Amino acid sequence: MWGEGDEEEVWVFEIVSGEGAAEEEIVEERDGEDGEFKRGWFGSNGANTQRILTPESAAHRDDGDVSSKPLKMSTVRHDVAVGGIGANWGSQASHQIKPDLVVRMLRENGIQKVKLFDSDYDTLRALGKSGIQVMVGIPNDMLANFASSSKAAQKWVAENVTRHISNNVMIRYVAVGNEPFLATYNGTFLKTTYQALKNIQEALTKAGLHDQVKITCPNNADVYSSDSGLPSGGDFRADIRDYMVQIVKLLNDNGAPFTVNIYPFISLYTEPTFPVEYAFFDGDATPLTDQGMTYTNMFDANHDTLVWALQKNGFPNMPIILGEIGWPTDGDRNANLQYAQRFNQGFMTRMSAGKGTPMRPGPIDAYLFSLIDEDFKSIQPGNFERHWGILRYDGQPKYPLNLGTTNSATLIPVRNVTYLDTKWCIMKPNVRLDDPKVAASVSYACSLGDCTCLGYQTSCGSLDARANISYAFNSYYQINNQMDEACDFNGLATVTRADPTIGNCRFNVMIKPYYAGAATLAGSFIKTVLVVTLVFLNCL
Repeated sequence: MWGEGDEEEVWVFEIVSGEGAAEEEIVEERDGEDGEFKRGWFGSNGANTQRILTPESAAHRDDGDVSSKPLKMSTVRHDVAVGGIGANWGSQASHQIKPDLVVRMLRENGIQKVKLFDSDYDTLRALGKSGIQVMVGIPNDMLANFASSSKAAQKWVAENVTRHISNNVMIRYVAVGNEPFLATYNGTFLKTTYQALKNIQEALTKAGLHDQVKITCPNNADVYSSDSGLPSGGDFRADIRDYMVQIVKLLNDNGAPFTVNIYPFISLYTEPTFPVEYAFFDGDATPLTDQGMTYTNMFDANHDTLVWALQKNGFPNMPIILGEIGWPTDGDRNANLQYAQRFNQGFMTRMSAGKGTPMRPGPIDAYLFSLIDEDFKSIQPGNFERHWGILRYDGQPKYPLNLGTTNSATLIPVRNVTYLDTKWCIMKPNVRLDDPKVAASVSYACSLGDCTCLGYQTSCGSLDARANISYAFNSYYQINNQMDEACDFNGLATVTRADPTIGNCRFNVMIKPYYAGAATLAGSFIKTVLVVTLVFLNCL
């Protein structure tokens, strides 16, 4: 999903007395081209909704002549394009699990590859001698520097690739940027992505790693579209077509793959009329036929729209990596445990069987999104952004998921995770809901905590007003390591040893912080936030 997001997050709470509940409204921006959502068969991805064409409506349309013929791929370079299931391992969490523990969990679950969004030293050190293949990432905000300086690119490769390979880290890819051509970026990275890719490639070559490590550029599925609404109409988006062809040629010339992120969930999130069954692999959707190919789900159609786009632009054998695919478990009415288990298990069953898509029937090279929930991710795209993990914030599985890589029918959790004390922060029973300090305190707690489970039809969506307030206070309290000062809110809150969990709405106890490398920054951030917050609350 969205990469490094520094967008402002605004929480507005209305506290209602009596039987009312505290409700939140998140100010979000969902951009499509020309400010509108576009509809089409292959669904949506990222911040844009593409066209949805159901089989019923397709039966009544005239496609006209299609000059291009389908070309099934039997000559794709599978040495680049296949290999066991992978997972995206993000770092935007207030409390990260010690990398050594995560790596052990990866090995115990038979996860053979990880995709990182940065090149954190401690994470890469933990991956040394693990046998796990690694894709390291270069954030978008570093593209301009590497585009303008080949020496900067060489230095980065030396420090973040060569050094770790010498310590037995199996780095196989460098992801240059993350969805840099996303339509909502308004062209910010158009002029720097190609040159950054080129300079990183030259740096790998100079380091003698060009055969061992390949460049790639993870793209959102909004970089291609279909005017006909069918996969066979696929081509790169008109406004970036020249940039995309230039990048694809560079990748192709260096034996590197095209990486794409595909999310059927986003179709349900942005399009109320999207046919739900098309989002899943075991749905009973009416099949759609296109150029002799049969499509029963959105993923296959979206993926093959890319295959057609590559074929039309002269790259029929281009290997494709599925950089991100998954389903969130909270933060939206369609983000729940049942749908997530259904989607991810459906995908993993296909993976285990080596089943691809109609245009690419062979095994898929894929990375689940994501490994562990991240409570510091931007929620501009939606509250669900913090809930993509197949594991909770503490490394515990959310639902049964058989990866087909072990004898276990479910995931093996991260072991030896340690928690803070078993206590929570709640609203004092004698505080009135109409206290003038309540609304501002809750809004502030949520802006610095995580209240994304409090929305409509989410796991905590049925809480009453008092429980909503307590949830907000506890989130802030736990993120701030249960410091006494973090459960005051001008006398509105108190600490309890009685678990306030209600039904499926869990009031979490945070894990102990891991202060090393990049995590130290997170710890420093928390302390700074706490000081600022105390000053703010004392002014209420």
